[in-house]
Amino acid sequence: MEEKHRHFVLFKPYGYLSQFVNMQKRRKNKGLLGELHDFPEGTMSIGRLDEDSEGLLFLTTNGKASALVRGRKVEKEYYVQVDGLITDEAIEQLRAGVEIKVHGKAFQTSPATCFRMEQAPKLPERAKKIRDERHGPTSWMSICITEGKFRQVRKMAAAVGFPVLRLVRYRIGGMTIQDMQAGEVHEVEAFDLNLEK
Repeated sequence: MEEKHRHFVLFKPYGYLSQFVNMQKRRKNKGLLGELHDFPEGTMSIGRLDEDSEGLLFLTTNGKASALVRGRKVEKEYYVQVDGLITDEAIEQLRAGVEIKVHGKAFQTSPATCFRMEQAPKLPERAKKIRDERHGPTSWMSICITEGKFRQVRKMAAAVGFPVLRLVRYRIGGMTIQDMQAGEVHEVEAFDLNLEK
């Protein structure tokens, strides 16, 4: 009888690595995903969020599911807090695509769905406090991409002159972190990739 695979959605907290084993010995005392839940053996994360990023992460015991999420151009939406008041010009540049560096080489990002958020999104407070308004204004935007290059959203925001202060992946396909708390894990029957377009 074929083994039944298991799937999980996680709100990855700030300060955790998107892995189960710390491969970098010099980075001791880093939080690992296995500390957040009793995951079954063979669980892997689909894609990654860097240590400073938060939000939705899919985990599965099925390697084929991993390939489906990464290979089908599934939309990923990020809520991004930036240093300064994001301009219309910067939003338009992000919508058109910008040039970033990936492994030292120039890479042109595909056009992104992007808009300024008039109010800060309702999110759990981050474990490490963001600098306060005394150091200048901040603003929020939503960026939706289908690519997933290393630190891509951070590099895109920097390319238009607005360094990222907080980065939260809100949505993958049809699934979101709505009403979830940092560190919360839900087991699901399947991932809603929202591919019917």
